[in-house]
Amino acid sequence: MKQIGDYEPTFGGLTHLILFLRYWICWYVVESKHLRAVSAIFAMAIDSSNDVALCSSEMEKFLCELLLDSTQPISERFRALFSLRNLKGPAPRNALILATRDTSNLLAHEAAFALGQMQESEAVPALASVLNDLSLHPIVRHEAAEALGAIGSDGNVPLLKNSLDLDPAQEVRETCELALQRIQHLKDVGNTGESCATDVSPFKSVDPAAPATSGSSVDQLRHVLLDEEKGMYERYAALFALRNDGGNEAVAAIIDSLGSKSALLRHEVAYVLGQLQDKAASAALSNILKDVNEHPMVRHEAAEALGSIADHQSIALLEEFVADPEPLVSQSCQVALSMLEYERSGKSFEFLFMRTPTVH
Repeated sequence: MKQIGDYEPTFGGLTHLILFLRYWICWYVVESKHLRAVSAIFAMAIDSSNDVALCSSEMEKFLCELLLDSTQPISERFRALFSLRNLKGPAPRNALILATRDTSNLLAHEAAFALGQMQESEAVPALASVLNDLSLHPIVRHEAAEALGAIGSDGNVPLLKNSLDLDPAQEVRETCELALQRIQHLKDVGNTGESCATDVSPFKSVDPAAPATSGSSVDQLRHVLLDEEKGMYERYAALFALRNDGGNEAVAAIIDSLGSKSALLRHEVAYVLGQLQDKAASAALSNILKDVNEHPMVRHEAAEALGSIADHQSIALLEEFVADPEPLVSQSCQVALSMLEYERSGKSFEFLFMRTPTVH
């Protein structure tokens, strides 16, 4: 029997087409059990001047409530989170701030990451509070530190220096080191009165380090990335330069760095491999996901990277580890599989999709 969603128009004309589209969208929303979003869908608009999506107050309220509703599946809450990243204003910002304290460490860290990517300066006090709260999972504190670096204000320097000295988790201290050097880099560039075009990520992400200068060869960048004696910022700079190169040798160098001693660097490498979506990384990322002794932060990034690569072996592995006892891993697999399902069906994972979300 043909379902409502299979309805096919047999008429022509713009008016009939609009009626059909309204009919189909209403079916989709009802099937998704997001009844309140029906009228709101038609209220969405685009502010092309600043690449920010606009929506009705009803839709905004719906997204904020969905994000914070712990009874909803984690994948649905992530749909709301990615959509809220496309909005500006106190309601989206405050919802994301509240989400940084969620019982799901995956959601909490992603909310902090989103605030950094949005460069929400008004979220700095809340992010500082998260960074200083040692009762929170290190992955959440790490993401708060990275967000403070992404926002890039001079006023964030004392906050980061304090955690660099006092935080017991190495991955958090290393993130503070990175964030401090990013802020210094922004200051140095500002003092010259020139912006550096290579600092702008082709992946539309606010990266924790500017890529190394384009004059470096792949071999030179590989040497820096794999050198355990180099500073973390310098190694990150090499990593992002190799990512921007994207050639086979560059990807091979990035894969080799998954053996780094630093869990922070390994997790960023997995993240970058997800951005590149190169199937050459599937085997190495699969080994990381399978390794129960690996840092959960690294396994989580490997899972999401495999979701981006999305070959048959990667999908099968995600389905296997969706029941992993580590919530950071199991929830990452759930979100990755849900995103793939939406992609297969030709639908957007986001409710609002002005920008491609950068999952971290």
